[in-house]
Amino acid sequence: MKKFYLIWALMISVSANAQEYTNLEWVNITNYRATFQKNSIAGKDITVIDGKSFNQLAVLSLDDLLKIEGGIEVQQRGPAGSQSDIVIRGATYQQILVLIDGIKINDPITGHFSGYIPVAPGDIKRIEILKGPASAIYGSEAVGGVINIITHSFSAFKKEKKQNCSISNTIGEFGLVSLNSFASITNEKINLSLGVLSNNTRGQLLRSNNRGYFYNNTISASANIQLAPKWQLMWRSSIDMRDFAAQNFYTTFKSDTATEKVNSIWNQVRVKQTNVKSINQFDVVYKHTKDNYLYNNASIANDNKSNLITLNYLHATVLNTNLNLQYGASFENKSIISNDRGNHQNNHAAIFGAATIKYKSLNLNPGLRLVNDQNYGTEIIPQLNTSFEKNKFVIRGGIGRAIRAADFTERYNNYNKVLVKGGSIGNPDLTVEKSWNYEIGVDFKTKNFKFSATGFIRNQEKVIDFVSTPFNQIPRNQNLDSTGKFAYAKNVKTVDTKGLEFSAKYNWKINKNVNLNLSGSALLLNSNTSDSLPTFYILSHAKFLLQNSLVVNLYNFEFSISTIYKERTTAQASAINAINGKSYLLTNGKMQYHFNAFSVFGSVQNIGNISYSDILGSRMPNRWISAGISAQF
Repeated sequence: MKKFYLIWALMISVSANAQEYTNLEWVNITNYRATFQKNSIAGKDITVIDGKSFNQLAVLSLDDLLKIEGGIEVQQRGPAGSQSDIVIRGATYQQILVLIDGIKINDPITGHFSGYIPVAPGDIKRIEILKGPASAIYGSEAVGGVINIITHSFSAFKKEKKQNCSISNTIGEFGLVSLNSFASITNEKINLSLGVLSNNTRGQLLRSNNRGYFYNNTISASANIQLAPKWQLMWRSSIDMRDFAAQNFYTTFKSDTATEKVNSIWNQVRVKQTNVKSINQFDVVYKHTKDNYLYNNASIANDNKSNLITLNYLHATVLNTNLNLQYGASFENKSIISNDRGNHQNNHAAIFGAATIKYKSLNLNPGLRLVNDQNYGTEIIPQLNTSFEKNKFVIRGGIGRAIRAADFTERYNNYNKVLVKGGSIGNPDLTVEKSWNYEIGVDFKTKNFKFSATGFIRNQEKVIDFVSTPFNQIPRNQNLDSTGKFAYAKNVKTVDTKGLEFSAKYNWKINKNVNLNLSGSALLLNSNTSDSLPTFYILSHAKFLLQNSLVVNLYNFEFSISTIYKERTTAQASAINAINGKSYLLTNGKMQYHFNAFSVFGSVQNIGNISYSDILGSRMPNRWISAGISAQF
């Protein structure tokens, strides 16, 4: 009953968020595989975050921003982009696909790096979030959902001369210094841009008087060149450098005082032809990641280097007002060189096609993908979404198959060491995960209000997770200490997840000087597994998640507040005196005053000064106060 009243209160109360456009009409979805679709036509649960939200809310990094969005659970190990796992509809971080301008960035070493976004916030035009399966169109890892970050620099630009520059500097407690800057120059033929995001602090105290420091820096440069009236050449290069305290990020051992450095290089080139009713798009991408993880001062650091090479082709066309087609092909080569996991590589190729068929108020969206992977062979992935529009209502539903293969950590973690005394052990014999997903939902909208409700079921087989396993039950144990405690990567027989999502958004523009954006969401989840042994990730999601935020513009003042209420399964690690309680309520706030091109602001994260963690043992910061100044020219 308590949850029922909370949900009812959510739907009738003033809760909120500025993460939608001012006019809450159905947004045009322009992601990689749905170029010409509208939200109401796609038959999917899709939301959009405006890139401006980054400056409106009390956030320092993209994962800070995503954790406020309804239905997304961000399990942070550390603040300000140190490391986070993104969970959608209970799907683990490895089952969520993250894209930049339609291109996959998930790292082959481990899905923990999916939150490392190699673009500056100033370049983000919007973030499109698709909840539910999308493997048929987007590929592996799109089991629980897709997050697609659309940038200004890879979008079509107006043929005009324009210069833009923004800079924001923040200082705060514990030596916090943050810089967020972006500059672009545009004329009739070319757009050039450069962005920087830098978050640095000595951090708050952790266990054993260690500090939760982080030095996270991203530099991104891009160009968009109009080669001819129908042709664009786009390029982006980014460097992402992170150095942070990683104590108990992956274990609950007392001896764990880990530190970690992750450096990534991202290079992308796109050639795009845009016709009146069609596009052709070809991408070549190279990503290199170096991860250096030191468990404690007495250990030998794990040194991992990975490469991801991606080739993508997309064709999308509008045949007539009732029929759109999209089809294409992709190829990926993943490789790793590691003193811990060994040297390995994997090739993956796919062809895909999708259609949007419109008949009066009925829309059908079938999709099909054929993949061939060096690890698990050939798979066929079908999907069908449908929607029916009537007045202010849209009824939508879908059914789809999804798959996910193990990453290099799940296959080979601690595989190449001489002696392993405890921790996670990889399994090279893991097979591919498979799932069927079903959902049905309804949307109601007016000019300034939108309400959505969705019910979904996900039936999964052979789900990959680390499971506590005795030494003598691990097939390859010749380099393991027989007295150690181990978590062995296994295919769990079945995992069934059921859930309900509710969201409401309201924009109230009283006059040109007074505006409120309000939003809230509730998510109820229940998962069951056939494996009686405790797993690490597949049941770690919130059972009940309530997210609300409010942004108020009052003449030159701007005020925002966001709250996250989470209920989950309790967990305890007595060795490090850590506990994940049944629930927590987190509140962040920010106030700004704008004058001419300048703004001054103050923000407080964790206003209630609660002690909490999303991952057992990975303590998140208590109250953190900061202030700063920003300018835009």
